[in-house]
Amino acid sequence: MAEGKKSLREPISKKLRFEVFKRDGFTCQYCGQHPPSVTLEIDHIKPVSKKGSNDVNNLVTSCFDCNRGKSNVLLTEITPTLKDSYNARLERVDQLKEFEKLQKRIRTKITKDCNKVDKLYGELCPNWVMKEQFKRVSVRKFIEKLGLHEVMDSMEIAASKINDPNEVLRYFCGICWAKIRGDEIT
Repeated sequence: MAEGKKSLREPISKKLRFEVFKRDGFTCQYCGQHPPSVTLEIDHIKPVSKKGSNDVNNLVTSCFDCNRGKSNVLLTEITPTLKDSYNARLERVDQLKEFEKLQKRIRTKITKDCNKVDKLYGELCPNWVMKEQFKRVSVRKFIEKLGLHEVMDSMEIAASKINDPNEVLRYFCGICWAKIRGDEIT
């Protein structure tokens, strides 16, 4: 140290050092190791370089390696432990599984709703059925945007105004798109 400069660090007394060791069970609070396999030291939770004090509540038992690894970083700045990262990853996996279940329930419901629209079309235009692709694409899109009630209503309007079953579906699509755009249906 250069002459005239005073050290920022005040020495920790042996008495205080052993009070902290006893409080922490002579165990590194970061990795759980204890003597004789490691040499214990005292670490400042809030580093001296960041105005941390020698108050007993700012001191923790640490092994040599953990203390050097932590250096003068605040605990809030330390990267998560492997266990924390693992737990976070498990949580993401669980959330993804639940999201996928929800998506499957939504797809199943929309498929059932598409079949309801197809059934109504069959009742309104006997002996006619929708092509699967029309149900999977167009009817599904209309249900997602308008909801089942509005789509069923559109089918009833189309069938009540048009006699040709081929044209009913074209008119049905026109009504649905008009509703999606917010046009008034008369």
